Amino acid sequence: MEVEGVEEEAGFRDTLLTQAAGLLKELGYTGPLSDEDALLNSCELGATCQKFTALCVWLVSELKAVSYLEEYVSPTEGPADAETFQLEMSGVLNELHCPYLSLTTGNVTSRLFSSQNCLQLLVFLSTELEAARILNLCSAHKSEPADQQDDVLCELQIIRKALELPEILPEIPVTHFIKQLEDKITALSSVVPLSPPLLKTELRPEQWEMLQELHWSMLQEYECRMRMLVTRFDVTVQSFHWSERAKVKGASMNDVFWPIRKALVAESLITIPHLLAAREDYSRIVHTCSDSFCQKTRSSIQKVLMTGHVPDRGGRPNEIEPPMPTWGERKAGGGGHQRWGKRNKRKKK
Repeated sequence: MEVEGVEEEAGFRDTLLTQAAGLLKELGYTGPLSDEDALLNSCELGATCQKFTALCVWLVSELKAVSYLEEYVSPTEGPADAETFQLEMSGVLNELHCPYLSLTTGNVTSRLFSSQNCLQLLVFLSTELEAARILNLCSAHKSEPADQQDDVLCELQIIRKALELPEILPEIPVTHFIKQLEDKITALSSVVPLSPPLLKTELRPEQWEMLQELHWSMLQEYECRMRMLVTRFDVTVQSFHWSERAKVKGASMNDVFWPIRKALVAESLITIPHLLAAREDYSRIVHTCSDSFCQKTRSSIQKVLMTGHVPDRGGRPNEIEPPMPTWGERKAGGGGHQRWGKRNKRKKK
């Protein structure tokens, strides 16, 4: 069994080596680690190898050039800088939300002394760089007016599908489509009861600017709070991987956790049009424990846990019978004795 495990680990390492070498070639790397043998030798030395750290620094610098990455990695001058290098690389991986637990859990200063972990790091950074370059290239080819037109057309297509209107054709004027849109909304409003709009006044240009600034500041506040909550969530989940049972169930835990984790985005999707579309009933906050709210959501668990008389557990100091418990200094051979009034009362009975 041990031989099979070693062979499986060696096969996985060879696969990572092939992937890392191919990705580096595609990214245009022509440094001293272009050869697979040299790349494997440097990964076996890990963070103490200056050639390996130089390759990581190159990947991070290239990634910063085409993305909004804030963390950085400093070049090393020898094995003495291995600890600093791993600490800085840990910051980069946290910002990139690296999904590989071997690179994000455990002792920070000992993660990059395994050839398999080092190859996994190179593959992750290379794929992130490749994706960032593709996104940057796509955004560079689009001009700003074209982007705005595409966004408007996309919104109109969503509205058309929601209202089941005919397809938007290039030869049909926009005014004609807007007229169809107004007629459809008017017809639906007469059938479906809607509360009045939350915003009833017309805003002046300077008020629109103030609203945009307020919206931007609230988006930043939301993103900051969401990142804090997501970070706390990540730390809590990582603590479950410290147990012995997690070593066996680690893969199953990741299969359940990561689909949920990827759905947690820090950026808010609320825009100004959402504010304009809000109705008055959105401003009425209904408590989740109210009868009207729980009428259709109440379950048997709530009936068991949330109904009935709650027993009194006491604990009020003014109801404790004297004398109060006395605390003495710890003595050799045993601590001080405590005397409770209720216990003495039971003994008398």
